[in-house]
Amino acid sequence: MNGSTGVRGTPHELALLGGGPRAAVTVAVVALHLRGAVEAGAPGTLQAVDGDAARALPVLPPPGVPLDAAVTDGAVTNGQLHDGPEAQGPATDGPTTDGRVADGAVADGLVAGGTGPAGPVDGELRARYLESAVYACLAEPSGIRELVRHPDVRWALAEVRVGLAEAGMLRYPLRLGPTAAARRRLRVLRTAFPVPANRRGLSDRDRLLAVALHGEAALRVLVPRFALRAGLTDRVRITEKDMLRHWPRGGSGGAGHTYCGGGGCGGGGSE
Repeated sequence: MNGSTGVRGTPHELALLGGGPRAAVTVAVVALHLRGAVEAGAPGTLQAVDGDAARALPVLPPPGVPLDAAVTDGAVTNGQLHDGPEAQGPATDGPTTDGRVADGAVADGLVAGGTGPAGPVDGELRARYLESAVYACLAEPSGIRELVRHPDVRWALAEVRVGLAEAGMLRYPLRLGPTAAARRRLRVLRTAFPVPANRRGLSDRDRLLAVALHGEAALRVLVPRFALRAGLTDRVRITEKDMLRHWPRGGSGGAGHTYCGGGGCGGGGSE
């Protein structure tokens, strides 16, 4: 896979255009996992991991406050930090226990790391807020379906859509969906960046781009164990008929085998 540094747009945006909300949330989950902020929990669930990567995420603005308004008012900045999934924040101004900035902080322009706007709201910033929303929702283990339906994540996805609409890549507000130009661009990118043969030598951005463009096929190559345990990919059921079709002559096999993807089903080893 060629380097992805010259590709315009974030993997989160490309995933939303090509695969919808679940695809974009999956990219955010994988991004957090690669930085050590999310791991697989009980089978089919994800859970937050406290640490530096989590504390580097921006705090969400109060419900109902658009991201551009919150940033312009100085309510949130790139330097605002999470205190981890079980933090006990202040009750009024500053970050709250659910990873948001309190209403009073918006009114007063208070920011824990300083005051003033965080700069323009672009695709990279919107992607960071989507990751922050996903992380905040994982204070308790959740599955990918629950994440996609969570109000905070839906808000962050709406913000990503705003950026895509402003860039002319998404029809808005009527017949919401990618434009013809966006669909052509996705086809070109999928041809230019096919599913990697393996994960060796790939940067995190290369991995996220592959997941954004190819979904489960890329997950099975790049993060197979994590994706399987977290419920991002399904086990492939192999029947006796399939086994006999591919089994070497003279061999024997049984029915009901389960194939888990490129990394196997084991829980050991890092990705």
